[in-house]
Amino acid sequence: MSKLFVVGTPIGNLGDFSPRAVQALSECDFIAAEDTRVTLKLLNHFGIKKPMVSYYEHNRRERGEMIIARILSGEVCALVTDAGMPAISDPGEDLVKLCHENGIKVESVPGPCAFTTALALSGMPSGRFTFEGFLSVNKPGRNEHLNSLKKEKRTMLFYEAPHKLPNTLRDMYAAFGDRDIAIVREITKLHEEVIRTTLGEAAERYSDGSLKGEIVLVIAGCPDETDPEMTFSQAVEAAKASVENGMSVSEAAKQTAKLTGFKKGDIYKELI
Repeated sequence: MSKLFVVGTPIGNLGDFSPRAVQALSECDFIAAEDTRVTLKLLNHFGIKKPMVSYYEHNRRERGEMIIARILSGEVCALVTDAGMPAISDPGEDLVKLCHENGIKVESVPGPCAFTTALALSGMPSGRFTFEGFLSVNKPGRNEHLNSLKKEKRTMLFYEAPHKLPNTLRDMYAAFGDRDIAIVREITKLHEEVIRTTLGEAAERYSDGSLKGEIVLVIAGCPDETDPEMTFSQAVEAAKASVENGMSVSEAAKQTAKLTGFKKGDIYKELI
């Protein structure tokens, strides 16, 4: 019976690839892969030989229609991404949607997922959380995204590339103040690491771009207004960071006051 298998792949350690995932790739008719070169290494490791088609952000519309046509003709397709679960911050989301729209059965072969693994490793509150994916590379878009989360009380998770980490930490500190953060990097790999710190310390410590590898950021949600998480001096430093990031003194004082509960006038006086 024709269908789409959504197959999770290892995010670092090939030992995490499940026997059922091996079976799914061995028995499907073809594989839709984000990067066929990356997937070929996985197939070779497990002795699997299957035809592949590339399916990624810039060809998803054209290839999506072609893949759907093949499945409707009776073939079975396995969808994989370079690492982790397809369709999570990934163009595979569109292919899954197309399958549902065309009455094609979609079956899961679960595997590793970076953001849920990072949350488990972080030790941060996990009862309620929000996954925010990658921030926009466009500065106004980034700031709009972060500003929309200032009052978010749930634990927040972001993906980030190492070369963009210094700017991201600085922008997050400006938006959120000095909250707790866990930087989880190189999950399941040799140099897996969980760095528990605060946004202020992280922004300063890693401003030189020294932190490498695949990174997930786990950030504490907004504390209750009655919860004295931030000292006045920390609030002033957060406001200063906002000013350095292009915000006016008045607006920085106003936003920081809303976030921390301190008086806008007191913060404003310190800024000038």
